[in-house]
Amino acid sequence: MFREIRRKTKIIDRAVAEALLQSGRRGVLAVNGDDGYPYAVPINYFYDKDAQKIYFHGARIGHKVDSLRACDKVCFTVYGNERIKEETWAPFVQSTVVFGRCHLMKHDVQAMAVLKKLAMKYYPTEQMVEEEIDKAGKAVQMFEIEIEHLSGKEIQEK
Repeated sequence: MFREIRRKTKIIDRAVAEALLQSGRRGVLAVNGDDGYPYAVPINYFYDKDAQKIYFHGARIGHKVDSLRACDKVCFTVYGNERIKEETWAPFVQSTVVFGRCHLMKHDVQAMAVLKKLAMKYYPTEQMVEEEIDKAGKAVQMFEIEIEHLSGKEIQEK
């Protein structure tokens, strides 16, 4: 159902791709937008390896929400781990691409627990996270991507 990476020598194994997904701070979410145009936006996210899900937050209304209500199929990409190998000048960079279904989560205890895990990835203290959730948590919409396909590769940028 999902295309395989064409250049097999560029593939990184799943564990490496998942490690990048785990450590990345931002990714790009692509949805089917208005009038057949793709809509891609950078987001902060939390990857739950055990559940094989990606979580993020946003507003309760807007282009992203409208697009997801119309079609739940998404693509999510993270890239990083740029490095220069001794024998060459051009950097190597890794990427992870995820295809899946994205759902709006109910505003409940589970969603707030996931929001806290997401925030702990970005805030320096738990106290700051709890203060922010108390202040703005009611306005937040949580989203959940169920991963259907995950792949990764490393390319040299030259």
